[in-house]
Amino acid sequence: MELWDGRFELKETAKLEGHTDRVWSLAWNPATGTEGIPLVFASCSGDKTVRIWEQSPSSGSWNCKAVLEETHTRTVRSCSWSPNGKLLATASFDATTAMWENIGGDYECVSTLEGHENEVKSVSWNASGSLLATCSRDRTVWIWEVLPGNEYECVSVLQGHTQDVKMVQWHPTLDLLFSCSYDNTIKVWAGDDDNDDWRCVQTIDESNNGHSSTVWALSFNATGDKMVTCSDDLTLKIWETDETRLHSGDGYSPWRHTCTLSGNHDRTIFSVHWSRNGIIASGAADDAIRLFVENQEKMVDGSSFQLLYKKEKAHNMDVNSVQWSPGEKRLLASASDDGTIKIWELVSVS
Repeated sequence: MELWDGRFELKETAKLEGHTDRVWSLAWNPATGTEGIPLVFASCSGDKTVRIWEQSPSSGSWNCKAVLEETHTRTVRSCSWSPNGKLLATASFDATTAMWENIGGDYECVSTLEGHENEVKSVSWNASGSLLATCSRDRTVWIWEVLPGNEYECVSVLQGHTQDVKMVQWHPTLDLLFSCSYDNTIKVWAGDDDNDDWRCVQTIDESNNGHSSTVWALSFNATGDKMVTCSDDLTLKIWETDETRLHSGDGYSPWRHTCTLSGNHDRTIFSVHWSRNGIIASGAADDAIRLFVENQEKMVDGSSFQLLYKKEKAHNMDVNSVQWSPGEKRLLASASDDGTIKIWELVSVS
């Protein structure tokens, strides 16, 4: 774990315009930013389009390389790259999820996933790229198996949430799926050995130190033994599990609450993302971005976190998404209701 002594700040390095409505979500291509491959990310918007942005290796400036349009007929709410970076999944209020492939520099829609009754809110790939999850205002979570030839088969429809499901997120190494909802809960889903029969193995709610209002997002640390969640109750919560048991395969290891971060945002926290070097970023309806790191002193009963940096007025309106980049640099991208995307670099201030 890195030591975060001294002062840090988020330096705005780019402000990207092009979307004509609020920008809902961002996703960095995981196969970029290393070995000379320029960083690439996707953004999606209420303007029904997805934009692909690439950083110029020479100048460091960002260019919109493609606009994916005329496929979704309503807001595009979420986007997610496959682990190898070859496919981009986009989830829309038009009740479909589109699959895009970069074919010779042009992004083509190679498949459309249909089945949800109404708005699809989130889409996520598992670590191996063999499964995809989607969730919807119809209160269900769907698990899709990725088949050859751009075919996708729904292997399970998970029912258990009583309200709109805001986000789905796979565990970074295991085939465990997490969903969070307007019903104030987080649910953990596991399949049997063949990934055919999926069931809810844990529900985190207010009775076990969970959130008291809508849970908007969640993210895992690099090793996958800690999770952070954010909510309309204005808190971030940290959860942990027994890492050895998690990977030993001898049954499910439940997640335990270790601490609650409150008093940092004064409006709904929409987005949270844990960087691979251990920094948690949060974005909220107070137009601000906050960064947190774990305290170095070992606590008796788990962990505690401290505020590393706060950026007031990061955007002119709600911050809907914050995402750390892959690659060597500590870059953070943020998306807002103000229609812009900003790229920030975390720098130390002497």
